[in-house]
Amino acid sequence: MPSFFIPLSGLEADNTALNTISNNLANMNTVAYKSQDVQFSDLFYQEVGESGSGDPEQVGAGTKIGAIVTNFSSGTTTPSTGNPQDVALNGDGFFVVENHGTQEYTRAGNFVLSSSGQLLTQGGEQVMGFPAVNGVVNTNAPLTAIQIPVGQVEQPRATSTLSVTANLDASAANGTTVQGQVTLYDSLGVGHVATVDFQKTGTNSWSYNISLPPGDASGSSANTSGTLTFDANGNLTAPAANLANVQFTGLSDGASNMSFNWNLFGSNGRGLIDQVASQSGSGIASITQDGYEAGQYNGFTVDPNGIVSATFSNSQTQVIGQLAVASITNEQGLTRLGDGNYQTTLASGQATVGTAGTGGRGSIQDNAIEGSNVDISTQFADLIVAQRAFEANAKSVTTFDTVTQDTINMVH
Repeated sequence: MPSFFIPLSGLEADNTALNTISNNLANMNTVAYKSQDVQFSDLFYQEVGESGSGDPEQVGAGTKIGAIVTNFSSGTTTPSTGNPQDVALNGDGFFVVENHGTQEYTRAGNFVLSSSGQLLTQGGEQVMGFPAVNGVVNTNAPLTAIQIPVGQVEQPRATSTLSVTANLDASAANGTTVQGQVTLYDSLGVGHVATVDFQKTGTNSWSYNISLPPGDASGSSANTSGTLTFDANGNLTAPAANLANVQFTGLSDGASNMSFNWNLFGSNGRGLIDQVASQSGSGIASITQDGYEAGQYNGFTVDPNGIVSATFSNSQTQVIGQLAVASITNEQGLTRLGDGNYQTTLASGQATVGTAGTGGRGSIQDNAIEGSNVDISTQFADLIVAQRAFEANAKSVTTFDTVTQDTINMVH
């Protein structure tokens, strides 16, 4: 008698293949979806005898699903999505997320921001990373949820250093003046437009003076004026060091006394102010300082290494953390949880968590998103094969039914 189990096992396996292909096609537009492929294997065999030469004669018992393999190759990356929360991994690795205390992993970087500034997945899991303290990331610290300073104000920073890069014309007549302006910030973040004056007082000698607008400071000042001396080659020789504690006191807005250093020399020890003859006359190339006013949160960016930096309306940036990226030894051993998330198992091994661009992990692309890696042409071809296999097994069932009916009719 024919065994209905054999074609039924084929129907069951083909049905699984059709479901898998359908799931792949249904997720063609799912962010970072990884397609699956069903692999069949034969079942056990029954030995029914042996040939004259002693070779065993075996009859198979059907088929089964040997494995459902996930294709972890990267999908096509779509750049410039217009969503600042979108990030994509270019290369190996997974973003680390936390779901009620359980660590999970995902390739889907279409993150969202909660009202409190938490960076979340579409499913609401927290995106994890390494914390930053005073703008410095600590990759040895435990992972923490990435918190974006939405709605926050960055505190102002008082000016602590001033640098002037200039050339004073050696051929200028005594009494010639050169002037530049720079905005200095006090402890309240209020800007004061300071004027820097240079006046030639003699051969290789210029006086300098820094002043605030009238009424900005009613108290005394210190180290705001003096003399610059140059050698025969136009190099600054005196003062011989940077000016410390340039001060303005009694600020009218109630801020603390303003105190800063004037860097006359660069890191190489060379003076930032020269005195050489110039047909175009004296010129101030730049005046820089390190203070700034308070700033409102504007947005955030992620660099290729996953460092997250918040931007503020005062043109300042602040490093607030670094996205964690996990590498998995055996990706095929991962459990799929839905929502693009995976969980490690004994088969996959534990995740090794680090940063993008290290340990074989891919880099991160900001304002981009990874698409599904489903190849529609391959899926349609597989669909046809699975359909034909299903039809063939169904035909075997009807054939077995006919043979069985003929056998039954033989006894009448």
